[in-house]
Amino acid sequence: MAKTKSFDITKQMVYRAYKRIKANKGTAGVDHISLEQFEGNLKDNLYKLWNRLSSGSYFPSAVRGVEIPKKGGE
Repeated sequence: MAKTKSFDITKQMVYRAYKRIKANKGTAGVDHISLEQFEGNLKDNLYKLWNRLSSGSYFPSAVRGVEIPKKGGE
């Protein structure tokens, strides 16, 4: 019997998301893994990410905050 995934997320969706991040010159997140490091084992990393996303076992870390300087020091 084939296992079913909790979420309908295809491998193609994950790959397209990766391509958008790359085109947008994405940067390392809170895990400090750069896009170049991620691409060092791209096929396996995308597969692991897809598997965790589609099974519902992926729980992202907190978002990295970046302060944006504003006029008047606000």
